[in-house]
Amino acid sequence: MKINNKVIVITGANGGIGSAIARKLDREGCFLVLTARRKESLTELKKDLKNNHLEVEMDVTNNKSVLDAFTTILNNVETIDVLVNVAGVMPLTYLKNLHLDEWLNTIEVNVKGILRTLHGALPIMKKQKKGHIVNIASVDGKELYKGGAVYGASKAAIIALSRAMRMELSPNFNIKVTSIEPGTVDTSLREDITDTELLNDKDYGGDEPMLDPEDIARAVLYVISEPHQSNINQLTIKPTGKS
Repeated sequence: MKINNKVIVITGANGGIGSAIARKLDREGCFLVLTARRKESLTELKKDLKNNHLEVEMDVTNNKSVLDAFTTILNNVETIDVLVNVAGVMPLTYLKNLHLDEWLNTIEVNVKGILRTLHGALPIMKKQKKGHIVNIASVDGKELYKGGAVYGASKAAIIALSRAMRMELSPNFNIKVTSIEPGTVDTSLREDITDTELLNDKDYGGDEPMLDPEDIARAVLYVISEPHQSNINQLTIKPTGKS
């Protein structure tokens, strides 16, 4: 199905995965709504885009910021065809080291952030009786490990939430919901880690198989290009060489 001219909102569009998705969908002729906590962080991405787009400040940890952002969006466009929830953090920590602020912020961004954007996009999608919500989760929501307890729990919540969203929103409102679950992606997310013990224990050398952000962008393009009668519920992507 052709997706040119579709209106697509991307949260965390300034990040590695978010910007790759934006570039890919811009080449497909979509009208992009790029959101980030600070608009100036979108400066480099804008240089690569050829089509008209909208830039909106949105802090997914703040109710008013998300509400104001969707008000701005709907003052500029008549519809939202796709919402891609990318914004996320990954401050891995050992529980014994008591990084409470980081734990809570992980839930605030990764889980509550999606609830806020769902709340912002759902009214127009209900009204138009169509839409597609793509949540970027992680294989870490299924494959837990020491140091990834809170991050893994946040991604497990997204996977479960996506399933429940499909149950409630697809039958009555024709809203598709997809959970994309990547393995390790070559982005700056690990720069969030401040737990020095974990950093000393883990080997984050350059020889680790990783996905490229472009791999996730292609996955998003794939799932939103499916015809109306087809919904890709879940899509797991791992680097070649990892089981």
